[in-house]
Amino acid sequence: MFAVNAVAPSHCQAAEPGLEYYEDTGCEVAPTCLDCPLPRCKFDDMEWYAKYRRIARDFRMAGIIQEEGLSIAEAAERFAITPRTVFRVLSRCRQAMQELTPSEAAVFAGLAA
Repeated sequence: MFAVNAVAPSHCQAAEPGLEYYEDTGCEVAPTCLDCPLPRCKFDDMEWYAKYRRIARDFRMAGIIQEEGLSIAEAAERFAITPRTVFRVLSRCRQAMQELTPSEAAVFAGLAA
């Protein structure tokens, strides 16, 4: 029969319950979690983050369309999508600008770069 240690070694116990060792390696958004500009952690809500990564991609496409003065047909050809999808991208960008705070919009626009 195996004996069970009632007390774990001191290096296995956190100073307080719920405080474990955490290596802050960051992600592609910021080098460390403490420097992250996102309003919430991408690892806490992956669905939220995926949505806003798509918005970042849409911002990038809309920026290129605006900078180069592309028509809908030219943009569709440039990005290998349908003209209807170009309209959807532009619509999602307009909607996102209404939903996001200016600082959040700047963060996701920066991710698109």
